Amino acid sequence: MHPTTESTLARVDRSIRDLVAPAVHRARHPLSAESWSVPGEPVPFVRARAEEYQPHPIGAPWGRAWSTVWFHVTGHVPMDWPEAGTRAELVVDLGFNEQMPGFQAEGAVWSPDGRLLKGISPRNAWLPLPQEGGSEVDLYLEAAANPDAYQGSWTTPTVMGDLATIPDHELYRLRALDVALVDLEVEELLADLKALRGLAEVLAADSPRRAQLVEALAAACDALDPRDVSGSAGRAREALAPALAAPASASAHRIHAVGHAHIDSAWLWPTRETARKVARTVANVLALMDTDADVTFAFSSAQHYAWLQESAPELFERVAARVREGRIVPVGGMWVESDTNLVGGEALVRQFVEGTRYFREQLGVLPTVAWLPDSFGYTAALPQIARLAGFSELFAQKMCWNDTNPFPHHSFWWEGLDGSRLFTHCTPMDTYNARLVASQLDRASRQFADKAGSNTSLAAFGFGDGGGGPTREMVAQARRTADLDGSPRVELSTPQRFFATARAEYADRAPTWVGEMYLEFHRGTYTSQARTKQGNRRSEHLLREAELWATTAAVRAGAPYPREALRRIWRLVLLQQFHDVLPGSSIAWVHREAEASYAAVAAELGGIVAAAVGALAGPGGDAAPATRQRRVANASPYPRLGVPAGGIGTPVEPAPALVEPDGTGWLLRNESLQVRVDARGLVTSAIHRESGREVVPPGEVGNLLQTFRDIPNDFEAWNLDEHYQRVGHDLVDAVVVGADHDGRGAAVRVERSFGASRVVQHLRLAAGDDPTLHVETRVEWRERHTLLKLGFALDVQTTDAAAETQFGYLRRPTHANTSWDAARFEVPAHRWVHVGEPDFGVAVTNDATYGHDITRMRHAGGVGTRVRLSLLRAPMYPDPDADLGDHTFHVAVTFGADLLRAGAQGWALNLPLREVDAAPAPGAGEVAPLVSSDNPCVVISAVKLADDGGPDVIVRVYEALGTRARALLQVGFPYRTATVTDLLEDPMPDHPGAAALAGLATGAGEVPLTLRPFEILTLRLTR
Repeated sequence: MHPTTESTLARVDRSIRDLVAPAVHRARHPLSAESWSVPGEPVPFVRARAEEYQPHPIGAPWGRAWSTVWFHVTGHVPMDWPEAGTRAELVVDLGFNEQMPGFQAEGAVWSPDGRLLKGISPRNAWLPLPQEGGSEVDLYLEAAANPDAYQGSWTTPTVMGDLATIPDHELYRLRALDVALVDLEVEELLADLKALRGLAEVLAADSPRRAQLVEALAAACDALDPRDVSGSAGRAREALAPALAAPASASAHRIHAVGHAHIDSAWLWPTRETARKVARTVANVLALMDTDADVTFAFSSAQHYAWLQESAPELFERVAARVREGRIVPVGGMWVESDTNLVGGEALVRQFVEGTRYFREQLGVLPTVAWLPDSFGYTAALPQIARLAGFSELFAQKMCWNDTNPFPHHSFWWEGLDGSRLFTHCTPMDTYNARLVASQLDRASRQFADKAGSNTSLAAFGFGDGGGGPTREMVAQARRTADLDGSPRVELSTPQRFFATARAEYADRAPTWVGEMYLEFHRGTYTSQARTKQGNRRSEHLLREAELWATTAAVRAGAPYPREALRRIWRLVLLQQFHDVLPGSSIAWVHREAEASYAAVAAELGGIVAAAVGALAGPGGDAAPATRQRRVANASPYPRLGVPAGGIGTPVEPAPALVEPDGTGWLLRNESLQVRVDARGLVTSAIHRESGREVVPPGEVGNLLQTFRDIPNDFEAWNLDEHYQRVGHDLVDAVVVGADHDGRGAAVRVERSFGASRVVQHLRLAAGDDPTLHVETRVEWRERHTLLKLGFALDVQTTDAAAETQFGYLRRPTHANTSWDAARFEVPAHRWVHVGEPDFGVAVTNDATYGHDITRMRHAGGVGTRVRLSLLRAPMYPDPDADLGDHTFHVAVTFGADLLRAGAQGWALNLPLREVDAAPAPGAGEVAPLVSSDNPCVVISAVKLADDGGPDVIVRVYEALGTRARALLQVGFPYRTATVTDLLEDPMPDHPGAAALAGLATGAGEVPLTLRPFEILTLRLTR
């Protein structure tokens, strides 16, 4: 009776598991070990080598969570090793489990002279040794007792993310430190069997090729002698040889396999551990390259290179040599693989500037492939920013995670806000941690969505997230599938070679995706870890202030420009924008460090701003208080209270708003607005005086706080699932509602208690004729698995809403006509959102919030719009105490606002006027702007001195309304030339505006600009 296919494959599986894999090591010889436990944080090799070591027998425990233990490993390669057809190598087992590498214990092997030789991790636990019998083994093994943070669950709270809660016992046992004798023929047989067994699994049941593979595998099992696997391995390989030699069809999908190791700059481990992961991974890659001349490695994130350069300079030099050879390929060009939804515009520019400048200065290369496989969606501003930084392609992956609508393309043109395009590839393998096994190769071939125009995709292969990189086993699979019947063709390649091939196949007929790539997943990342998000927002705006005033002081007063300090601070802020830090999806340790970094940044930038403003405005003097005059510095790109944008002056003090009792509630009034707050602390009326409109719909309210049950199906810190809306509670019971005077004018104070939490709000109107309601919300947050939103019902009928993004805004539907619309039930926005009819709009601005939902609503009078901001969440994984504690949010609602007013209010809320020490006489210390724009839709984004260390002033502007705009940039200092540059501040002679600027008269005070919709323009003003 002929055995069934299933029976044969089961036989193959057992042969692999029980016969072949164990026989790869023909023999093992134990080595001796001593250990030293580091008493605190990791130490350099020189320190560890000098310590006293104690004997550490095999089987003994080691390593409390997050600790480091150094092992001194000694012994000899046996005298009669290696034999013909074998190889000697070190094999280590630190107590590994079956989970992925990068999420448990890891090690790094050092030579006695301090050379980092290789990383050690599960599935890559070997080290090459001298191939002479009797050779001495004398090595140091730095073992990191990183806890098993990836426990197969994205919902289980972990105590491992906080040093205060980790268990006191040791996590691991040292299982093996051996010299192993590798049987080369058995090793090759194992790779043969895995390649053909995997291919048989994915082929159709009735496929002739599958039947041939099954027969070949059965013959190999027949040829294999269980009592002498080594001696019979050659015969088994001969049985498989014809099946391995059958070539792929001419139409087979082609896969460019690029070595890679996605290393999260922080996530389930702190940044100090990431620096070691980088070193271990790079050592693995270099060891693999020493044995295989075809392996290349795509290596992103300038921060990772910088860590390597600082902690392992000898290893960095070996990397630099491989970069010069073209085998290690710097990609991405960013400081880290950042989030793109939440990062501010100028910060996203600096991600590319700092990263690309590092690659140019330290390695002599300029990457052209942007590399963001794991970011949680992709902002529509990214194509323009990347192009201006010198990038022409993007490698991505995350869009395959959509939970509602499959993303329709894999190779395509992606067109951003301003019309700039990147040739983009999202790997159809659905992973950036490919192992090149048959199931992944088959998935790439089946799922590739653009078969009509192309037949090529990219596979980034290597263990990742926690690092590790490509292995020899993965390369062995690539070799066997280079030209194999039934499989896609696999070619060891580079990102540049892949993109050149894909673009040539399309010949400019590639499809185009326009606008943001919104990820229909991980929507909770717009809100989780509010303190981290607030710290980022504040740091971005403080950096703008510091650069503006320091540049103005350098030009006007000859003050020293703190270039190196600003660069160091920028890099620290950019690091915290990594896509598992700013989105709020890391362990407690990471977020606590981020918050501490933001506090240090605020203090240092505060000092830089104070020094610069002091140099500009002069000392306050000793005049009597009655003769002093209030002065403020306005770092916003819009004038405020009569003080010009980028200037220092005396503000016009408008009439204060009033708060009056109104029956059971309170009335807030200024020259433009009247707002009623009822006894529940809810806004029941908002009358815009100029238009006469009542903006609160009948029967609806504003300032409504709501809580919702927030228990995602998976990925707690990441996800906000649509079912949160099904169980909610309106917070309408107030403990206190009354008038309050807190030094910032009259306000209505509202206090509420709910669950274990408490809220105190202050509602006040802006002074004068500003039709803005300010709502300050202070929350003592003690809830779990709860979402807190703040909502405003508005009598504005519209089918879409505008939401600020980097250097512009997006329009998104407020209805759910299609599944694509419905999937956007939570969206990111920066400082403002705007809803409007042709002649009337409302802007809702914030100082620290990103998550929003904006929907159409029916009310007694017709159709309106509901705007809600997501203030807080309380996920319990990976940080069980996420968001607990005290928070303050500032939201402003401006009635009768157009898009320009929305933008100006957003800037004002995030860059409040800065008080300057008063001068002894009126008018003293007034400072005119260094540069200004005469067109309010041409916004000055940054003013700074040139990065090359020279005195030239760099000015970055953008068109904010989505229209073609002309403006005069008014320059308040002598300059010789104005040059259009890219983001790296290099001239762009082919830019359409370059010719006009070339004809400017020397020293002209106005620079004419013409911008297309949402265009970013950088100018270098030569002093």
